[in-house]
Amino acid sequence: MKTLGRFLYQTYRLYYDGFRGMTLGKTLWAVILIKLVIIFAVLKLFFFPDFIGSHAKEGREADFVETQVLNRE
Repeated sequence: MKTLGRFLYQTYRLYYDGFRGMTLGKTLWAVILIKLVIIFAVLKLFFFPDFIGSHAKEGREADFVETQVLNRE
């Protein structure tokens, strides 16, 4: 267990030192994170409706998915 903790600590220190020394990299990581938030949050809200929630009865969502998958041609 001691070696696992030491490994995790050394891994943390490696990334901490690496990110601390970056200048351009910090900006690029910020851009990447902003894009991921836009992709997964904003697009999901506007372009992917809650299809199962609107078509299945309360508590019967699994049965709805089962029938949709099994009856697909």
